[in-house]
Amino acid sequence: DLESAHPKALVAADILVYPEKGNRRNRIAPDVLVALGLGTRKRSSYFVWEEGKPPDWVLEVASPGTEAEDRGSKRRKYAEMGVPEYWLFDAKGDVYPPGTPRLQGLKLVDGEYRPLKSRLVDGKRMIRSEVLGLDVRVDGELLRFRDVATGKDVRHRGEIEADEERSQAQTRQEVAQRKAAEARAEAAEARIVELEAALRLSRGGPSSE
Repeated sequence: DLESAHPKALVAADILVYPEKGNRRNRIAPDVLVALGLGTRKRSSYFVWEEGKPPDWVLEVASPGTEAEDRGSKRRKYAEMGVPEYWLFDAKGDVYPPGTPRLQGLKLVDGEYRPLKSRLVDGKRMIRSEVLGLDVRVDGELLRFRDVATGKDVRHRGEIEADEERSQAQTRQEVAQRKAAEARAEAAEARIVELEAALRLSRGGPSSE
C-alpha cells in the first residue's frame, strides 16, 4: 500500500489535476497519483500552482477505451507538466498487444519519457521507481511494492485490514476467555464458602449468618 510506504505523501485516485492557473479546461485525471511531502489531507482537485509542484508519480491502468490516450495525449501532458515518473499497467493482461510487458515504468529525461530498466529478482520481473524508492512488480491483477531500503514487501491495504481483524478477533477471544475464567473462579470461591458453612454446621459450630 503506497500510503503505508509513504505516510507523509498525498496518495489519491481519480482526482482532477489542473496544471495551469486560470484554465479550467486544461485538466487530467490520473488513475493514481503520489505527491511526496504534501501530507495526507484529502483534496477533491490537485492544483499544481497551489501545491507547488506536479505529482511525483502517476499510474494509468489500461482499459480498451483509454489505452491509446494513455500512450498518447496523457503521456505528452504529464511530460509537459513535469511529472518525474509515469507508469502504465495492464491489470488483466488483455489490453496490451501480446509480448508487451503488463507493467511499464517511464522516467522523464529532457522532457521525454524513457523506459526504466527491469530486472529479475527471485524469478520475478521488477522495475525500480527512483522517485518512490520502491521496487514494483505484477502480483496477479495488482501491483506489489517492495521497500528498497529493507527489501521487504509493502503490505496491501486488504492485508493490513485482515491483520487488524485477526488482532481484534484474538482480543475478543482473550477477553471472553478471561471473563469465563473469572466466572469459574467466582463459582469455585462461592462453592468453597458453601462447603465451609456446611462443615461448620455438621460440627455443630456457628454458621456465618
